[in-house]
Amino acid sequence: MEFFRNPRNPVLLGVLVMLLGDFMFALNDAMGKWLVATLAVGQILAVRSVGSFIVLGPLIWRQGADALFKVERPWLQVVRALVIASETAVFYASVFFLPLADVFSFYMAGPIYVAALSHVLLGEKVGWRRWMAILVGFCGVLIMLQPSGDFTIGSAFAIVGSVLFAFTIILGRMLRGTSDTTLVTWQTVASCVLGICIVLFIEDWKTPTAVEWGAMLLLGVVACAAHLLIVRALKLAPAALLAPMHYTLLLWAVILGWLFFNEVPSTQMLVGSAVVVLAGLFIFHRQKVVASVPPEDVPKGLN
Repeated sequence: MEFFRNPRNPVLLGVLVMLLGDFMFALNDAMGKWLVATLAVGQILAVRSVGSFIVLGPLIWRQGADALFKVERPWLQVVRALVIASETAVFYASVFFLPLADVFSFYMAGPIYVAALSHVLLGEKVGWRRWMAILVGFCGVLIMLQPSGDFTIGSAFAIVGSVLFAFTIILGRMLRGTSDTTLVTWQTVASCVLGICIVLFIEDWKTPTAVEWGAMLLLGVVACAAHLLIVRALKLAPAALLAPMHYTLLLWAVILGWLFFNEVPSTQMLVGSAVVVLAGLFIFHRQKVVASVPPEDVPKGLN
């Protein structure tokens, strides 16, 4: 632990930890795709949440249970927890219908949606360059949708999930004064409750094997560990440096999808995802440029 707290090169360590965290997220999602082929989304969501407490339990004990109930803007906390729970459920539904890389390609548009929503919900100024990048990113999404073909339910789930993902980032910014343990705990509780409701009212419970029980619990451990790794990375290195590395998720999705599910992305999907990634990288670049210049030195409309 001392190595992580006082590293000789914190930026390099932050980059490595971020890459590991993104790999863990991709592994978690590949495991989820394998499970959703035979089990209900609701039960995966519920049991996964229980598994998360294997990691969260010691963190809650160290922080103190009282901190879970003394939170800023309680109603916004509820909204965030429900949005994240819904996004997780929609993601698992989307990977049931689509290849893993296809779903990740749609999710890569999340930062583009964040840039657009930040202007509306947070009042952040978005200049014409970033608006152009946002429009280009939307064009990339349209390419991935393959307008010459049929609009599938899997594509619909993936788009809804990516938009909900963008909202979780916005809500996270609005609640940045809340500890990570508290945020993750309540989103985990919400996921468990939502999973139970899905099983009770929408899907039927499917009896898991011993291996599937273990895999669902491990799913929660992996997801929680991935989140903690990314939180630690953001404390070691600048966010502007680390944010573009989330696009390695797409690379891992292609590799894991090919290795475990024999999935190969279509040319149209690869072209669309490339457009989305380039637009997202440009948005990150412009945010970094604007952040490095004093506000009074930025001409109006050029941020």
